Amino acid sequence: MPKVVNLERCFEQFADTFSPKIVAELNGQQVKLVRLEGDKVPWHTHDQEDEMFYVLEGVLEIFEKQGSVTVQAGEFYIVPRGVEHRVAPQGHVKLMLFEPAGIAHTGKVRSEITKYRFDRLDEE
Repeated sequence: MPKVVNLERCFEQFADTFSPKIVAELNGQQVKLVRLEGDKVPWHTHDQEDEMFYVLEGVLEIFEKQGSVTVQAGEFYIVPRGVEHRVAPQGHVKLMLFEPAGIAHTGKVRSEITKYRFDRLDEE
């Protein structure tokens, strides 16, 4: 049954960082919410998947080998598959991610933030 998802109520359910939470799925994609704070994301690549970072609150720096982009609240950026990248929040950041189900969180790189499964939020 389709439902309306209230993002603020979802964010109220968790405070941990670098731990994406699944809030919806569509067409083989997962919609995830995540909080970021601190510079912990390693350089990594997703060989088969593009990755979309939609900044809901805060400022996110996305680094690629060719340079970097700054993404403000209300903006998104897509890292194309095969592009080595890492992200660094400037302070506390709230993100919405659109990713294929089954994507490896940090590609083939393992680090302190790597997740092998993602929690699902039910805001009801």
